[in-house]
Amino acid sequence: MKSVFHFLRECLRIISRGNAAYYVWMVFLLVCVGQGLLAYGHQLDAGLGVTNMRDAVSWGFYIGNFTFLVGVAAAAVLLVIPAYIYDWKPIKEVVVYGELLALAAIVMCLLFVLVDMGRPERLWHLLPVLGRPHFPSSLLAWDALVLNIYFLINLTVVCFLLFAAFRGRPYNRKVVVPLVILSIPAAVGIHTVTAFLYNGMASRPYWNSAILAPRFLASAFCSGPAVLLILFQVLRKVSRFEIKDDAIHKIAELMAYAMAFNLFLFGAELFKEFYSHTADVVHYQYLLYGVHGQPSPIAPFAWASLCMAIAAFLLFLIPRTRQWPVTMNLGCLLIYFSVYIEKGIALIIPGYTPDTLGQIYEYVPSPTELRVSVGIFGAGFLLFTLLVKVAIYLLSDQPHAAPEPAAARR
Repeated sequence: MKSVFHFLRECLRIISRGNAAYYVWMVFLLVCVGQGLLAYGHQLDAGLGVTNMRDAVSWGFYIGNFTFLVGVAAAAVLLVIPAYIYDWKPIKEVVVYGELLALAAIVMCLLFVLVDMGRPERLWHLLPVLGRPHFPSSLLAWDALVLNIYFLINLTVVCFLLFAAFRGRPYNRKVVVPLVILSIPAAVGIHTVTAFLYNGMASRPYWNSAILAPRFLASAFCSGPAVLLILFQVLRKVSRFEIKDDAIHKIAELMAYAMAFNLFLFGAELFKEFYSHTADVVHYQYLLYGVHGQPSPIAPFAWASLCMAIAAFLLFLIPRTRQWPVTMNLGCLLIYFSVYIEKGIALIIPGYTPDTLGQIYEYVPSPTELRVSVGIFGAGFLLFTLLVKVAIYLLSDQPHAAPEPAAARR
């Protein structure tokens, strides 16, 4: 127990020290969080009426961000599989940073669900024993379950690895490896259950598709690693963090496969809708060009997302362009924004538009929704920055804790 207190004290010491750029970044994130709290306080006081969500579009910017971040949280799987299933050592060295990203992403997911609730004080109804989560019939209860399981797995792995590094001892593979392997089905589970929340709604034909879950997974294995690739390069320049080029190139190669699968599934869905041309094609018509002779306000975003996805796929498909830093980083940015639009604008709004009565409500996030979302992203980046700072310091080669006396080791 004494070592644990020393470990926590060392973590506090690490995060409290840094250069001027570090303090500026932290102040910026705290300002983002503060203004988000003020906006959420206004939303709590006035109700969800201060958002632009209505009966016609009852899920909006909050749930779109939640869906996107669930995919980011699953990104660690793309590192875990080659590292521990195929024992590829260059990626093993950076798996922990994928786990840290997953922790921060899940925290943001839970916060977006919280702010989307009109009555957040009723959240306790989802708790077992205390509440009535209606498990296993409720998909929302399943989603809460798998998200918390995945969070606990990643938290346990990260704490175990960092504490072992603090003590200057190798981690126990019999503990860490099974948990890391268990995180693979857990990561698949969080995105699959999230997809089931959508495609289980028979009254929403735009989401009522059997391939929605694999589409979610394919896009997740693109967006999350895109964040990690850029992060690894930034950390390599501003800190003692080291990563082999082979690991970066392997992640980029795996992303190319995921992007190809994602584009294939989207094409299959478009063929089914437009070739059969049933009444349900109206949702894709609204997404891509508009209905009733009126242009769709989201069509430019949808086409931009598709063009960015194709361009990124081509950049990552060719070995030379996915290994050259300029084109690789450009591809990462393209796929990140492509998936962000796909999981937000292109997923939520067409599912509600036109509604079951054929009416069109053009939803645009309100300033309150934007401010609250900035606050949540600020909190997530703040948590991730602190975790990465601690990890880089403790996982470096220098000693961090005094060796234990021989008597204590006996």
